[in-house]
Amino acid sequence: MKGDRTLNSKSNASRLLTEHFRCPEDFIDLTVSDGLSAGSGFFRLGPDCICFGKTAQASPAVDLTGLVPDLLPHVTSNGTTVTLLFDPVETLENLQHERYFDQQGSAHAANKAGKLIRKLYYLARPLMPVALRKHLQRVYLRNWEDIPFPRWPVDFTVENILERLLILAMQSQNVERIPFIWFWPDGVSSCTAVTHDVEATPGWEFCSQLMDLDDSFGIKSSFQIVPEERYAVTESGLSAIRERGFEINVHDLNHDGNLLVNHEEFLRRAAEINRYKQKFQTRGFRTAILYRKIYWFEALDFSYDLSVPNVAHLEPQRGGTFGTDRS
Repeated sequence: MKGDRTLNSKSNASRLLTEHFRCPEDFIDLTVSDGLSAGSGFFRLGPDCICFGKTAQASPAVDLTGLVPDLLPHVTSNGTTVTLLFDPVETLENLQHERYFDQQGSAHAANKAGKLIRKLYYLARPLMPVALRKHLQRVYLRNWEDIPFPRWPVDFTVENILERLLILAMQSQNVERIPFIWFWPDGVSSCTAVTHDVEATPGWEFCSQLMDLDDSFGIKSSFQIVPEERYAVTESGLSAIRERGFEINVHDLNHDGNLLVNHEEFLRRAAEINRYKQKFQTRGFRTAILYRKIYWFEALDFSYDLSVPNVAHLEPQRGGTFGTDRS
């Protein structure tokens, strides 16, 4: 959940860490300097951490081709309170919602050109053999690992910011250890979710065998079902998935790659998608091939979204910042 916007900047910034790390509030005291810039741009929090948001004192950069100011050396402390030259709540939301693409200059233009390429590819995709698709994917992804921001295949900027702020708060109060609740139960380090995108008739007809395979490994997966045009979705088929303890999610509307072409069309389709949420008795949603505009998703009436991957290799959309989504 988002922090209470009626709280002052100090409370918002501090709660950002206490909610994430589940640590005692006494150890965290952050405040944001007055005089933040009118517009957002790029800045650094250390040499390896690129951020996007409003800043105080140093003006943020319009793009990443020139000098990007580093705000870490300008962080101050009075022995308890850490004063930041940026709002970490706003900055993290900008990263998680990928708002940097709206103001990234040439990079944004390149992203628009990429949309045309993806559209042409998507039209031809059903006719392509898997070997050709994989070859084109390797060509498309060539040199992506050299892009400074967001890093590919996994960008850890959000987690890096949170960890850096925690260290600053601890250093300010001269403490080396703090108690916190571990992120996963029973001391485990991670978890895995298994999902199946059912994109065509052969996939729909194979759901029963796929559930048998998952059950043989003790896995209860989710099935992303395309509501329209791709195949005939039957209530008996949906009930068979539910009755075996598997999950159903709505997968786009018709999987034509045009859900996010313009906002007006998205809103029209979102209304239909929400109707299928009720019909399918589900809580989750995923777009076609992980395309997304996260700040549009408020029109969707779902409890969670599966459109933003931590990492993807099949027709991925650039961007995506790994970290706790507070939206």
